[in-house]
Amino acid sequence: MKSKSTLPPYVCRYAGDLLAGVDEVGRGPLAGDVVAAAVILDPQNPIAGLADSKKLSEKKRELLFDEIQEKALSFAIARATVEEIDQLNILQASLLAMSRAVERLSVQPEFVLVDGNRKPAWRYDCDTVVKGDDRVAAIAAASILAKVTRDREMVALDAIYPGYGLAGHKGYPTKVHMEALARLGATPVHRKSFAPVRRQLELI
Repeated sequence: MKSKSTLPPYVCRYAGDLLAGVDEVGRGPLAGDVVAAAVILDPQNPIAGLADSKKLSEKKRELLFDEIQEKALSFAIARATVEEIDQLNILQASLLAMSRAVERLSVQPEFVLVDGNRKPAWRYDCDTVVKGDDRVAAIAAASILAKVTRDREMVALDAIYPGYGLAGHKGYPTKVHMEALARLGATPVHRKSFAPVRRQLELI
């Protein structure tokens, strides 16, 4: 039997209703955009089962993806492109994607909670929360929107660039992906600044 998380519950210093959670997905892959989402949940319309998207089944994520969009006060999904990742580095591109997601909320938040320990340089009053997708419902909701969106995009890219297995590993550096990269070379959606891709390009 798996032990439950020992992380303490997060107590936010903001007590109002316009609280946005923001998270990103896709820092580690060798291919594809980094995708971020921001969510303001409706306290009067709770959503059961919110958790870190990585700990949910694909079926559960898909169901929650629709429910979050139906019930949230506001949500937005944004990205930083492969080109921006290569220009800025993956950390700065991730922060840019998160900033874009919050800016695109139709209802602007009074306070923002950011997953992790780094936050964008922006105008919002905010805090970072380590393991926030396990501890804050709004961040968990954001992680689900971001992951489902990015996973769907990688499935679509698999049809455009067959042979790499993108639909399965979602761009992460698995053995299958590394072998395909060596055999087929890099595609336009591969991150040229990432070492395995850069090494492959140097061989050309």
